[in-house]
Amino acid sequence: MKLVSAREELESQGYRFVGRHTAVKLCHWLREGLQGNPGCYKQRFYGIDSHRCLQMTPTVVHCNQKCLFCWRSYENWTETKLTEHDPAKKLLGGVIKAQKQLLTGFGGSPEKYSQKLLEEARNPKHLAISLSGEPTLYPEINQLIEEAHKKQLTTFLVTNGQQPETIKNLTPPTQLYISLDAPNKKTYNQLCRPTKKNGWQNLQKTLKTLPKHNGRTAIRITLVNGYNDQKHNQYAEILREAQPDYIEIKAYMHVGQSRKRLNRQRMPTNQQVKKFSEQIADKTDYTLTDHVPESRVTLLTKDKTPKINNK
Repeated sequence: MKLVSAREELESQGYRFVGRHTAVKLCHWLREGLQGNPGCYKQRFYGIDSHRCLQMTPTVVHCNQKCLFCWRSYENWTETKLTEHDPAKKLLGGVIKAQKQLLTGFGGSPEKYSQKLLEEARNPKHLAISLSGEPTLYPEINQLIEEAHKKQLTTFLVTNGQQPETIKNLTPPTQLYISLDAPNKKTYNQLCRPTKKNGWQNLQKTLKTLPKHNGRTAIRITLVNGYNDQKHNQYAEILREAQPDYIEIKAYMHVGQSRKRLNRQRMPTNQQVKKFSEQIADKTDYTLTDHVPESRVTLLTKDKTPKINNK
């Protein structure tokens, strides 16, 4: 799908475009934070301020997987390479400006939104590179991370692991997330639907780089009933080798466009997520250290504190 044909649909969903292939969107938890309510589970797990998080993507309609559980409308996305791209420095300045523009309307409701927190939100501290698409397809992903760090922003990069060479040579973000949504090739092809035949092999290559990665690492598992929810033994074997600093296990949520691909019964309960997490902990050297029932997500750690320093 060409960006110009997707733009109207995405803008109606709250996206703000920057340049040719980048977008920003205010997170639900940012809005909650501005009202003084609890933030997202990352605030609880890692200590970030949800109201100061900038959620963006440098590849808004470019992805090399078609995951069944994805809430995005990707059916007509055909691009997996950026033939032209905007420079990282310009891009970062643009997304910060766009975030401020999106926050403008909140100033008119002082009875609902804290003006002190709103002023803080206009100066983000955290860059979540994860909104849509696959960010490692952006040729200047290293420069983007570097520019963010120059501005004292922490960076959370979420990738599907399909670009092992890029990840091997990646400028370490504050935290690197690898999505591991299947523990074997058959399940991976059924659930994640890569655009290339060697998708599973690419993911395995990426996982092998984690023990040597010079930065914080996390593996995130999206649990989907009937696909990967009974495969804790296979997951444990992979996790023991990959040795991420943290493991997040989160329920598939029956929202957005995923409702056209999966029925509601595919969404695990909070109890199912916790049980699966306990099974993983029993078979690895990780401990189930936190749990946010509202988001149906758990955190498993070893001996490294999950809190980031930039508070």
